[in-house]
Amino acid sequence: MKYMILSYGSQQEYDAMAGKGGFRPEDFAPMHEFMTKFNAELEASGELVETRGLNAPVHTRRVTGRKDGVPVWTDGPYAETQEVLAGYWIVECESFDRATELAARLADCPAPAGLAEGAYADVRPLMESVDDIGF
Repeated sequence: MKYMILSYGSQQEYDAMAGKGGFRPEDFAPMHEFMTKFNAELEASGELVETRGLNAPVHTRRVTGRKDGVPVWTDGPYAETQEVLAGYWIVECESFDRATELAARLADCPAPAGLAEGAYADVRPLMESVDDIGF
């Protein structure tokens, strides 16, 4: 079964990775090294389907519906403390527990002090068809 592992961040963290806010890009080198190795291991095990990082929230556009028949959207930026989806992995593995185990490994990712403490990931099974909804 396929699962999506979702990781979160904030505009403030994207700014930090870009060298703003007291960090240098090289402060994130261990994180990049960890992610490269993590992804290579998933690929080698045959569990990696796809992974992508998402651009900073400031580049986001939110579509909220229609007003007077016209689509309505707003551009970023969002508040600096607002968490947003930062990236994802789609993995195909034997169980929800295995997908959770993979997501838990992300807690080992090194990051500058103050950024890693609040990090978390969600694991969600992907539906293969409408029949998976269950009603």
